[in-house]
Amino acid sequence: MNSTLNNEENDENNTANSKNNQETIESLTEIVDELYKFRDYYFEEHPLDNALEKSKDIENKLQNTLDILNRNAEYAVIEHRARYFYLKGRALNVLPKYNKDAEDLLLKAVKLDPKLVEAWNELGECYWKKGNLKEAKNCFVGALNYTKNKISLRSLSMLARQEICNNKDEMLSNIEKGLTLAKEAVQMDPQDGLSWVVLGNAHLSAFFGISQNPKTLKLCLSAYSQAERDIIARSTPDLHYNKAITLKYEEEFLQALESFSLASNYDPTWEPPQQKKKELIKYLNNVSEMVKTSGKMKVKRLKQIVQSIDNKQLGPYSGGKYTSSGGQAVKLDEVLLSNLSVGLNEEKVMLGKVVCSIYNEDKVPFTFCMVDKQGECCAVTVFNIAETKGVIIGDSVAIPEPFITEIDFSFEENTFKFRLIRVETPCVLVVNGKKLGKEYQAGVQMSIFRKFD
Repeated sequence: MNSTLNNEENDENNTANSKNNQETIESLTEIVDELYKFRDYYFEEHPLDNALEKSKDIENKLQNTLDILNRNAEYAVIEHRARYFYLKGRALNVLPKYNKDAEDLLLKAVKLDPKLVEAWNELGECYWKKGNLKEAKNCFVGALNYTKNKISLRSLSMLARQEICNNKDEMLSNIEKGLTLAKEAVQMDPQDGLSWVVLGNAHLSAFFGISQNPKTLKLCLSAYSQAERDIIARSTPDLHYNKAITLKYEEEFLQALESFSLASNYDPTWEPPQQKKKELIKYLNNVSEMVKTSGKMKVKRLKQIVQSIDNKQLGPYSGGKYTSSGGQAVKLDEVLLSNLSVGLNEEKVMLGKVVCSIYNEDKVPFTFCMVDKQGECCAVTVFNIAETKGVIIGDSVAIPEPFITEIDFSFEENTFKFRLIRVETPCVLVVNGKKLGKEYQAGVQMSIFRKFD
């Protein structure tokens, strides 16, 4: 009888202890989640002026979290060892720098419970920070083997684009793979802004690595716009930096500068946004000055260049047929710069002479200034041109169906004002009476920041 009572009492005690242990691990899970919420929603509670304090504040919050985890280790580990090691490893992994203790704890977690997908993903992040991309990839692939999830998918999308490739086919394959994985991540949770950021970056990689179709830039900006609806994504400097890169190539210069500034505001210690903003301001100032002064050319030399412009230099565009943007064979009418409208000028061709080229830190686009028969000057940006190709002072250039933008804005005590013609491919240009060949066409390489750069 006593033996039976003792057994019943033991069962009740075990049940109570098990319940307490379960409550403890649930409470610790909430505490670690609060740590990440503090980090991710930091700017919901703090002004942007506090950006420099963010890291220190997170470190203090982390220390408090670790104190609680350590005090409850005995109760949590009894029945939930893998979960506890995961939680502590995840807490230590909250900072952007690699943490050896986090790696050790997460390794213990996945060994004790190989089906703990969250631990695999966290360990992958840890290896990524360490610079071990191979092991990071293995972790994310391992997590997907147990269950399909957005974190593994978008992480693998980024890693695919970071892999070192032996040839162009391999690079194209990785870009396409990255785009597919990013789309899958978004489909799993369309409300997750971080997945939209990754999709925008994947489109940007496709633009430069596969096909320089302007519509792809629109897809980038659409994805970034979706991302900005999410508070977490909106607070990341990565989003605003990559959006700025896209806007720069869209030649939406004011918005690009504003986005670079916003990226810097969210992380004042991160140098690339500040550097890119300075470079863009310098570039725009140079373009403005060169257009205003016709390449700083002397009056006599400029007059000679203007007088040397001859209709014969139109080459095949002189009375010949041109395949328009609408796919139709049309005849082009020569017009002066003053007769061109903002936007696409269909069935028109402009002829002029090069008066200068303008240095660009990124080397893309190739930029030069040209004057027409009236001596009016404008800037021309040519995308997808081979690095060793271009035009030189005195070259005649004919541009079919020119796309015109009026640049006129001020930013941080700088004023930019000039007319700009955008050319998507050098292969439509006629230079010195001859149409440029495919050897002038080239893809563009660029860097997209950042995931543990």
